[in-house]
Amino acid sequence: MPESAWKLTFYTLAWSYSAYLLFFAGYSFFQDPGSAFRGWQSGIPVPRDIAIAYLIQGSFYGHSVYATLYMDAWRRDSIVMLAHHLITLALIAFSYAFRYHNVGVLVLFLHDISDVQLELTKLNVYFKSRGGGRHLINEVVSNLGCVSFSFSWFWFRLYWFPLKVLYATCITSLEAVPNIPLYFFFNFLLFLTLMVGLIIIIIIIIIIIIIIGCIRNMKRGYRTRVGSSVRFGSAQERLRLRPDWKDSRWVLPDGRRAVSLPPPPKP
Repeated sequence: MPESAWKLTFYTLAWSYSAYLLFFAGYSFFQDPGSAFRGWQSGIPVPRDIAIAYLIQGSFYGHSVYATLYMDAWRRDSIVMLAHHLITLALIAFSYAFRYHNVGVLVLFLHDISDVQLELTKLNVYFKSRGGGRHLINEVVSNLGCVSFSFSWFWFRLYWFPLKVLYATCITSLEAVPNIPLYFFFNFLLFLTLMVGLIIIIIIIIIIIIIIGCIRNMKRGYRTRVGSSVRFGSAQERLRLRPDWKDSRWVLPDGRRAVSLPPPPKP
């Protein structure tokens, strides 16, 4: 729980700062993604406010690598998390070194919002069963958090990410700088990021389908058991069965119909 609280605090502040840069600091990268590469030159100075965003993000993921190796309890997904932190740290360093910082701010803004909602949901999942009881407010917030997380993942990472980031890096970058360095390398990594998001969505859909199928099978099995109990009943009920030739069924004392009768005897 302390880890989720720390991550929630960081992602909230980091995403808020990215939103400030895109909407209140005079940059138009979000409204006009093509402007991210206008005037690009190798070795151009990075604006101080964007450099601060890179410093914050780089420090966080550098600490995350150290914490995963030496501070956190080793879990099954620790290798995956370590690889994620290293790749993210490398992307931050390379995008800063090659002066793709404008697009980097866009990527940080579009990705951090989902992490905010994820950590908030995890905290409320922990809190809803604290003290051995059920807390309705935390349960409602956790359920709403799951819905909002799914929506933000789709909207920010699967819709706006290709619309804003990939459009800028694949199309407008070549229009502004025909010989831009490492064009295929960075676009490959960005497409890989998009594919990871799509794969996660597909896995979630498959899990939901499996759960729905299991629930339907359980209901079908329950109905079968109930039908069997009505069909055969107890020994006393079987002794008190009376035929109802009109309905072609045996009738129990309480009026329930069970076991189809053979055709009535011919006179």
